[in-house]
Amino acid sequence: MPAAAEASMATAEGGLTKPRGYQVTRTCAFLLACLFLIVIASALLLMYLLAPCPCARSSGLAYSRLSKKSNLYVRLPTSVVPHSYDLKLIPFLQPGNFNFSGNVDITINVTQPTYNITLHSADLSIHTTSVRRLPPAEDNDIVSDASPSAEVQIPIRKTEFDLKREFYIMHFNQRLEPGQYKLVIQFAGVLNDALQGFYRSSYVSNNVTSWIATTQFQSTDARRAFPCFDEPALKAKFTIHIGRPEQMNTISNMPKSGPSTPVEGIRGYYWDHFSESLPMSTYLVAFTVSDFDHYADGMFKVWARSSAVDQAKYALSIGPRILRYFEQYFGIRYPLPKMDMIALPDFAAGAMENWGLITYRESTMLYQEGVSASRHKQRVGTVVAHELAHQWFGNLVTPSWWTDLWLNEGFATYIESLGVEVVEPTWRTGDQFVVHDLQNVLEQDAYKSSHPVSAPVSHPNEIDEIFDSISYGKGASIIRMMDHFLTTPVFKRGLTNYLNSRIYGSASQDDLWEALTDQAHADNALDPDVTVKQIMDTWTLKTGFPVVTVIRNYDTGSAEVTQKRFQYVNALNAQSTDWWVPLSYTTQDRADFTSTRPSYWLKARSSIVIDNINTNPNRWVIFNINETGFYRVNYDERNWQLIINQLRDRDRFMNIGELNRAQLIDDSLQLARAGLLNYSIALNLTTYLSEELAYLPWEAALPGLGFLNTMLKKMPIYDKFKGYFLNLINRLYEETGFIDKHTDEQLLIYKRVEVLRWACALGHEDCVKNAVLQFQHWRSSPNPDKNNPVSPNLKSTIYCTALREGGQAEWDFAWERYLNANVGSEKALILQALGCTRETWILSRYLHRAITEASGIRKQDTATVFDTVAGNIIGRPLAFEFVRDNWQKIKKFLGPTVFTLSNIIRFTTSDMITEYELKQLKEFAMTKGEQELGSATKAVDQSIEIVEANVHWMKNFYKDVELWLQSVKY
Repeated sequence: MPAAAEASMATAEGGLTKPRGYQVTRTCAFLLACLFLIVIASALLLMYLLAPCPCARSSGLAYSRLSKKSNLYVRLPTSVVPHSYDLKLIPFLQPGNFNFSGNVDITINVTQPTYNITLHSADLSIHTTSVRRLPPAEDNDIVSDASPSAEVQIPIRKTEFDLKREFYIMHFNQRLEPGQYKLVIQFAGVLNDALQGFYRSSYVSNNVTSWIATTQFQSTDARRAFPCFDEPALKAKFTIHIGRPEQMNTISNMPKSGPSTPVEGIRGYYWDHFSESLPMSTYLVAFTVSDFDHYADGMFKVWARSSAVDQAKYALSIGPRILRYFEQYFGIRYPLPKMDMIALPDFAAGAMENWGLITYRESTMLYQEGVSASRHKQRVGTVVAHELAHQWFGNLVTPSWWTDLWLNEGFATYIESLGVEVVEPTWRTGDQFVVHDLQNVLEQDAYKSSHPVSAPVSHPNEIDEIFDSISYGKGASIIRMMDHFLTTPVFKRGLTNYLNSRIYGSASQDDLWEALTDQAHADNALDPDVTVKQIMDTWTLKTGFPVVTVIRNYDTGSAEVTQKRFQYVNALNAQSTDWWVPLSYTTQDRADFTSTRPSYWLKARSSIVIDNINTNPNRWVIFNINETGFYRVNYDERNWQLIINQLRDRDRFMNIGELNRAQLIDDSLQLARAGLLNYSIALNLTTYLSEELAYLPWEAALPGLGFLNTMLKKMPIYDKFKGYFLNLINRLYEETGFIDKHTDEQLLIYKRVEVLRWACALGHEDCVKNAVLQFQHWRSSPNPDKNNPVSPNLKSTIYCTALREGGQAEWDFAWERYLNANVGSEKALILQALGCTRETWILSRYLHRAITEASGIRKQDTATVFDTVAGNIIGRPLAFEFVRDNWQKIKKFLGPTVFTLSNIIRFTTSDMITEYELKQLKEFAMTKGEQELGSATKAVDQSIEIVEANVHWMKNFYKDVELWLQSVKY
């Protein structure tokens, strides 16, 4: 109808109506309609381009997880929980066809009415999905004989992917009422080479490449192998079926059930069927397809490449004994019928505690007598013990959420040393823990960018970032502290009660605190009005740790004890804090270094006064016996001097316990680094080391002296420092010698390794000459791949020194030995030594090879190459510049693996000490931004803080050290 006619229409009452809207011409209306259609089409196009698409992940398109602290809620709805999985997977291992297909039947319990079911899926193409309501008789774990006709098919209205949350969501028209249902999902995926999810690995034997398929699901990568409810508390039973080529074998969490059966429609493929598991988390599911061989000891098996399986015998010899020890320690039998351990050619982590099938990097499970070093033997022992400890702490009882990851890793890290001491008591791994783990993490935890042990996390990136020294080392250290203040019998009984109360389930740290408190009160280990939660929350929920300062009143015999947070920058102005600090101490009069029960507590207050410390004013007092408390101790200058006087007395310094000598050295050097102690006091204390022959004090001293070496290496005073350092180690060098004997005890071997490493690095003439000579003997060997005269324990020093002193010929020889080596530990040693050369062009080539496919360097070892090059004073700037200029290439090569990228950042920046280097690092961070840095964002932030602290040190403390070095007589 024409607009003019509409305007003149009369109303029913005979009057005129007011025109409605606007009047437009036909042409204008046509144009408006066209514009409207264009807007709609554009909106639809944008929706199509920006909307989640299930094919985006399966087609291998790049995907970046959020790297910054995310407000995205990624937890699954609570209305649906899994009961059991029946999983079938067939991997294909032909070049050009690295894929897998699968089918999973998931029996679920709907606990609340819902219109959708949400689970996890990533990197998968989902082909079909169906949902059936199961007969009521099957609910609540009741076995039913009901016919399939009793099942009710539930129509699915639509399915969608939420890529940011990695969700796969099924929507229904009808409401699902509480009851039991079955999801049936067919899917496919790619066997990736990113060492996560379901991935491929390979090895070469007799010029033939063999492929294997294996898994790594922790923390959130089970969803990359099959659709699942991928949260640790959502435990379920798993029945697994793996299809494999006829000539290969499979292993999984449980033993096989019945004979293998042909895969229908795929010639030469067979199904291996595995028994139903106990309830477990998805991240603990594991399976491998390989042509590996194995050795067995009853229910215990070790697997490796056929040419390397003999190297698994040591792991097999200690594994069953450690497992039995943990059964006694926890008071609970290992619940599975078997244990498999497998050494994989490619593995991103050191090992993974999958229940009943522990997966390892080759270098952490394989040991070859006469080729591998003694330290590597201990590494195998501690990793095996660590993963076996997880079978209880982590697998039997699992943290409800990753916030309490430390319950897993802290306990396993602490308990591992107890397990190794059972099979290798002369190694003193419990004492080594102090200098290797506790003192190391005290350094890491002194920065503001540290985090609480119990860290709130949500997004997968945040979860992956807390697999660090805080969760492992600090977690273990505060557990050790708790063991000592509760006493071991109380502690063990409390652990057993905790595990039994939560068996096959999940828990939080508060559940552990409750069990330990009940036991402590029952055994009178704590006052009735004190709980473990009161004490331990101050250690797990707060970042950092305290420095406890003891100021004696020599007239009254009293002492004031205060606490505040220890930090490297602005330490004098650090705030007072409220940790519950257990205070143990001894005096020169009684010198008791065995009793570690606290004599007093700093009960969440800044200070207390001890009225009488029961010692003569001319006698020292030492706090924190055997460094069982997770804190540093500072004293007034007079008490420090009394301690130094005794340490300098060569006939009496051993009256101070060995671990406390280690503590005094570490504390004093770190307190001086933070500006809380004059460097003259700390360095005066180190002078006694010229007479010290025990391993633990030296192992505590070397990191602090190494820090000074890093800070002074380019400074004009370095010759004085090098001379002082060489003087300190002279007697130790003469005592240990350059000859390595197979009868030597472990700690003597470690002393020799450390003193030779530093002597050669500092240019000790005899050390360098011996190292180069032994390397040349190896080079002149008629068959250097089979005949290596270098002692296994001295290889790291000899290889590095020879390459540092040599040129291209030495480097190329070592590279060939690396490529030909069949022992994982030998490959690792050579890989580290290759970064020692002073030829910058070789270092540059080495870095390029580290991120080049088929170069001979595995992805799992990329970070090691950057570490060793950056540890070389010649290579340090080269390594960072390479990272800066090739960041995208490095990211593309490594894929979305958090650990490797973050480690590369840390390794290449930790020794920066100048304003110019700090400026370069900040420019790198700003230029790349969070989007490009991705999972390494936190590592960059932490590195900036560390370099800022180094620059602060140079400005504030270099002169003090310079003056002391100019005045010291030796």
